[in-house]
Amino acid sequence: MDNKKVVLAFSGGLDTSFCVKYLSEDCGYEVYTAIANTGGFSAEELKNIEARALALGAKAHATLDITQEYYEKSIKYMIFGNVLRNGTYPISVSSERTFQAIAIINYAKSIGAAAVAHGSTGAGNDQVRFDLTFQILAPEIKIIAPTRDMTLTRDYEINYLKEHGYVADFKKMEYSINKGLWGTSIGGKETLRSNETLPEEAYPTQMTATSDSRLAIDFEKGEIAAVNGEKFTNKVAAIQRIEELVNPYAIGRDMHIGDTIIGIKGRVGFEAGAPLLIIAAHKMLEKHTLTKWQQYWKEQLGNWYGMFLHEAQYLEPVMRDIEAYLTSSQENVTGRVLIDLKPYHYVLVGVESDFDLMKTDFGEYGEINKAWTADDIKGFTKILGNQMKIFHNNQVKNNKA
Repeated sequence: MDNKKVVLAFSGGLDTSFCVKYLSEDCGYEVYTAIANTGGFSAEELKNIEARALALGAKAHATLDITQEYYEKSIKYMIFGNVLRNGTYPISVSSERTFQAIAIINYAKSIGAAAVAHGSTGAGNDQVRFDLTFQILAPEIKIIAPTRDMTLTRDYEINYLKEHGYVADFKKMEYSINKGLWGTSIGGKETLRSNETLPEEAYPTQMTATSDSRLAIDFEKGEIAAVNGEKFTNKVAAIQRIEELVNPYAIGRDMHIGDTIIGIKGRVGFEAGAPLLIIAAHKMLEKHTLTKWQQYWKEQLGNWYGMFLHEAQYLEPVMRDIEAYLTSSQENVTGRVLIDLKPYHYVLVGVESDFDLMKTDFGEYGEINKAWTADDIKGFTKILGNQMKIFHNNQVKNNKA
């Protein structure tokens, strides 16, 4: 191959560090590293990652900030759909991968790279997310995944780097932390077993709050508009503000158990206080402002949307159709949700909304009927029961025969 330019999706971890050295020194590639930041890295961390890439031998390094795009094209719809995979996991870090892959492949095309590479292993979901996105958007660009394709062990990669003169602390950490705007995933020895859970020290934030507090989130057509009265036009900043308020309470910890794209079961711990609280608050507001059937069909489509997003199907056209429905459903999802924050948990207090369907002249549940009479209810109940009455009457006659 005459063109030896390759773009490596680089995180600064062991696998991608190995890839820089291996691709440049053993394969003769010109390695251009790139990191697609979706809100999980600080400015200092990004500088350190760039320095590591260049020290390893990368020809150049690019930082691609796609946090705002990630919100507009993914998080927004996950909030609209109240997406929780298996009713638990807000598809935290896993939802980022497709957007990171899109950014990486677009960067590769912009610099005329002949190949693109990633450090995924052969036992996880990320390899599919990266490969599938690369194949769809740039089928002409070669995909290289050394860690997966060579079935490499961690020890092999560490020894290789030492032998090639790169010194760093690659000692395997007891817990692997993967932080993003929509939550943090945590892997460790406990997540590999079905009968254990993560200890307190494994979580990146600890409980430091000294008293309960009240949080108010304003939504406008399903999107966060204000936090404790402070207005936000930048929705990413609003999520980050909620995270700041929630983190001291150590809210949002759980374990996700689910089916991977490749068919095996997997467990991962996560901490997603802001996402879980935002979804719970949004869902409560919808209970007050949407009709029964709007809620029913939103739940069905939200589940499908989350599953497709998790399983690397973001580029499937039906996702745009679901997004259109979810957006339409948010027309009246406007109002304030009040939440009490407490150590390790929260309490949804109530909502204030001009679109609250409980505010009606028709009646007050369990108290008084205003738009119908007692005789109306008697007739309604008689007709409502006809189908069941016919069935049971038929059963009685047949059983006597």
